Formats: sequence, structure tokens, C-alpha cells
Amino acid sequence: MKIDVLLGLQWGDEGKGKIVDVLTPKYDIIARFQGGPNAGHTLEFNNIKHVLHTIPSGIFHEDKINIIGNGVVIDPVILKKEILAAEKIGAKLKKNLYISKKAQLIMPTHRLLDKAYEEFKGEKKIGSTLKGIGPAYTDKTARLALRIGDIFADNFIEKYNCTKSHHEKIFVGYNFTETNTDYEKEWFEAIEFLKDFRFIDSEKYINDSLFKKRSILAEGAQGALLDIDFGSYPFVTSSNTTTSGVCTGLGVSPHKVGHVLGICKAYCTRVGSGPFPTELHNEDGQTLRDNGHEYGSTTGRPRRCGWLDMVALKYSIMLNGVTKLIITKADVLSGFETIKVAVGYKVNGEVIDYVPYELTDDIEPVYEELPGWNVDITNCKKPEDLPVELRNYIKYLEVQTGVKVKYLSVGPDRTQTIKMR
Repeated sequence: MKIDVLLGLQWGDEGKGKIVDVLTPKYDIIARFQGGPNAGHTLEFNNIKHVLHTIPSGIFHEDKINIIGNGVVIDPVILKKEILAAEKIGAKLKKNLYISKKAQLIMPTHRLLDKAYEEFKGEKKIGSTLKGIGPAYTDKTARLALRIGDIFADNFIEKYNCTKSHHEKIFVGYNFTETNTDYEKEWFEAIEFLKDFRFIDSEKYINDSLFKKRSILAEGAQGALLDIDFGSYPFVTSSNTTTSGVCTGLGVSPHKVGHVLGICKAYCTRVGSGPFPTELHNEDGQTLRDNGHEYGSTTGRPRRCGWLDMVALKYSIMLNGVTKLIITKADVLSGFETIKVAVGYKVNGEVIDYVPYELTDDIEPVYEELPGWNVDITNCKKPEDLPVELRNYIKYLEVQTGVKVKYLSVGPDRTQTIKMR
């Protein structure tokens, strides 16, 4: 048995939560492999809209196991609130939520460090969500971090104070004096709350499950273009968002990876700072934002919007070994007479068809244009219901990428998903 992977191919916000929720009935286990509460995976079903930040998106299927893997960083306060909110609408988390003992803890001082670093960068700030994710991963690499399994250790408070003391020395160097005593109190209360849940050696559990032929879907957060190594550095997240992150984030070997399901919007969005070659600063961009309700599910920030970037999409497909494509928010393009797709970049007068070492603001996209569809597709149930222009758009994407489209999302609800083949 092999583990399938589902991840975003753009700058995040591709609709991963909805698609995981749709695919969960096909799997026994859903496992989140990286990222932290800066992620926001939105699910809609039974007239309910719910956003998950740390918990895997299969949690509302009672008979499925959901694992927070070792590659995830956890803020106990946010996770507690998320658990309570999910339980209110019927999730049975004490039954089917498992947490890796090796997942890292986000401490209250990590949030302060995040703010101190952003203030220090000034105009060059990366647009962090200020949830402490970057500093938590930094401590992991520096071998200073607390893991959630440490909460059961007799010397947990000693370990906590040691790391906190290290952070306080950094604050002095940045002349940063802000504190969050109230949040620290809430943090320790959340630690006690989480002790009632099931903690596992996730790498053993997952590999044993594969040996027993239990099907597993690995759920990624953010998107491939935010990968710490291969994204638009330094405007990236702090973890490996590509398929390779599954191996380190869940403890599986590369040969156990099966299908790679890559999700992309029918257009592009980005939150925060960083290069965005196809960004639209005009009426079309605002139309995409309004029609797509493009505001961050975690931050509430308006997302930057633009046409589909085929150069970047092919790059992501190459990095991740994508075997199946899933296109979301096709309904948002309804009403455009013409749809553009960037197929190259003009750099210093030369047209290239690959992502260069450094994306800069002066890159000019080279577009191809396709006919749009001026029809509501939100009630379409099968491929034959779709307008011919949209079917041609999908064929165009398949030819350009060399990967077949498996699913098409035509609305936010889990029922608004068409199986293309």
C-alpha cells in the first residue's frame, strides 16, 4: 500500500480543505504533514462553513482517523479552540484525532519573536501571520524546540523556561519589550486540555497502517510556491510544502508515495508580500476577488488576484511529481469574455518559459488568450453539463501540463465537485 498526497500548486488557498473533505470517504486515514495554524482550510457542507487550521480536513467523517503529523507545529491555544468549535458541529475528536508526539510546540514567545522579526525588517517584511510558525521551525532546527510529547515529562516546565529564557535574550538584542502574560496563562490551560487526547508515535502508526493495507491521504498546507527551498524566497513559509515534505513530515520513505494530487485554482491568488507576475491591479483583479470571496480564511486579508500562471504551475508539477490535477474555483471565471494564461516571462527583453532563480517585480508575463464562458456553472453535476468553452479550457490545461484533470470544483460546497474521469 502507498500513501497518496494532496497539496497546493500555487501560493496556497487553492481549496485543499474542501477537496480533502470530498476525497476522505475513499481513505481510512487523513494525515497533515507540515505547516501550522497559519493555514486555513475551509469546508462547506449542510449549509455549514467551517475553517480548520491544524486539524486534518477529514475530521467530520466519523469513521476516519485524522493525524496531526510530526512535521506540523502546534499552538495549543489555537488547537483547543479549533477542537471545541469542531465538536460543536458534531466532530468526535477524542475518537478520531491522533497527534504525533514529535510535533513541535509553538510557545507564546514564538509569537512575540515573529512580531519582533517583522518589525525589524520594516518595509522588507514578508507579511507573516504573526502566529509564531517561523520562530518555532527555527528552534526546531536549532535543537531548542519543545515537542508536544514533552508535556508529559517531569521536567516540562524546566524545558519550557529554558527555551523561553533563550527567547528573552533575543528580545534584548531587538530592543523588543512587548509581553503576553495572559496568552501564556491560556497556553498552559490549553496544554492541560490537550492531555486528554491520543498521542502516538505517528511514523510507526502510519507505516504499520500501510503494511496493513489501510489507505492514507497526506494533506499539505500552503502551496508549492511557498516552499522554504523552492518557493519565491524569502517570501515563503517555513516548511517544505512539496511532496518531499511528506517523507519528513510523516516518516515515510519516498518509495511509499503513491498518487500526487495537485490542486490549483483556475486563476491565481497570493496573500502578503512577494512577487506575483500575473497580478492584476485593475477591474478584472477586483472582479476575481469579489466573485471568489478572496479574503484569507485565517487572516481576513484581501488576497491579491491574477490570471493563471502556467510557467509557475508547470514548475510546481515538476517539483511534486503530480499525477492528477484538481482545478478549483472554475465558477469564479464565469462572466469573463476572454481568459488569459501566462505561458512565459519576459525578463530583460528575453522571453523564458521557466521560473528563474529570483522572481522580481519587473518580470512581464507573456499571455495566451482563450474564450471565456458567460454562464453559471455552479449547478453542473457532470462534465457534459459544462459549457464547451470551459471544457476546452480544461483540455488546454491538460495539454500544457501533461497531466489529466481528475476533479473540477464549481462551488464551495462539497457537492459542487465534478469527477472529470
